[in-house]
Amino acid sequence: MTHILAQYRTAVIPLTAVVTAVPPQNWDAPSPCEGWSARDVLAHLIQTQNETLTTNGVVLGDAPDTAPDPVGAWAQHTDGVLRALADADLVDRPIDWFFGPTTIGATFGQFYVWDMYVHRWDLARAAGLDAPFSDAELDNIQEGADLLGKALHMDGMCRPPIVPASGDRTTQVLARLGRTA
Repeated sequence: MTHILAQYRTAVIPLTAVVTAVPPQNWDAPSPCEGWSARDVLAHLIQTQNETLTTNGVVLGDAPDTAPDPVGAWAQHTDGVLRALADADLVDRPIDWFFGPTTIGATFGQFYVWDMYVHRWDLARAAGLDAPFSDAELDNIQEGADLLGKALHMDGMCRPPIVPASGDRTTQVLARLGRTA
């Protein structure tokens, strides 16, 4: 098992628990991501991961459509990604990505795992579910935000940070991402 596969699996398990718990009527509920429904958040996760893999030679096919069956689309997508990330040669494959030269594994480890933790919270909020973060997950989110630097608040990423009046660590971390816990 590759290190990246282990990281991805660690993030995908609790995210999948939220995905499967979203009531059908809540898939079109607004998420904390401005202008996005819960379904849009899930489609974003699927499409961006799929695009990174398929444009770099991984045969996954088209990203599954979340419209008819979000849970099924997520299961189909993650099955393909898990198979791909089990391949050490693939994980080490160099790519030119949005933030510059890297590898497929580094892209998943440094960005997509982070994205899955953050959007797990967004999905849970849209669905009225609780999805607390562990200390290790909060560490990952903070480290990911540090790695993104100024890009964290570029258009299409996170809203400007919020200065919360007070709050626990989760409140503080989410505020940095422009989210209100």
